[in-house]
Amino acid sequence: MRGSTMAVWVAAAILATVAIPGWAAPGVTPGTVLFAENETGDGNVNIDLAVRRVTIAPVRAHAGDVVHVEVVIENKAEGMATTNAELLVDGKAVARQLFTWGMSVGERLYRLSFDWDTRGVSPGEHRIGAQAFVWEDSSPFDNRLDVAQPLVIAPAGGAFPGGEAAGGSATETDPRFGKGGF
Repeated sequence: MRGSTMAVWVAAAILATVAIPGWAAPGVTPGTVLFAENETGDGNVNIDLAVRRVTIAPVRAHAGDVVHVEVVIENKAEGMATTNAELLVDGKAVARQLFTWGMSVGERLYRLSFDWDTRGVSPGEHRIGAQAFVWEDSSPFDNRLDVAQPLVIAPAGGAFPGGEAAGGSATETDPRFGKGGF
């Protein structure tokens, strides 16, 4: 029993240090994810990231257009690390961006942007979102935010439903945090 308990703790320590994802969305290469040290010495660091706002433009695009996505992430607690923010399309990560948070006590909001090339994307409605996941997060329920209004992709040179023109934008703000502070 004692040996098997030790083996479990060793395996947990290895997994907590380095994880290798075995999946990848189209256009994304899997790689090693390193976890930064969040310990300040007292063992009571509260980690809490929240995706506060996601904006997409245009919200009506033709296949092959580039869609710009802006993301605001808040560090609501303590700690410091480098982690991935991910752009999600229909729930799957299509782009990642490393960002470091917690280096300055006064810096709480982080603005990231993604430019997503829609070449090869099937026409229709697509759900756009963003997430910033940290294993140690004390409230992981706010690490992801999806835009309610779908992105509409029309065939290259084709018309949009309802005769609308290409363009527009859509913003989703997490209502738990209000609209100020951005």
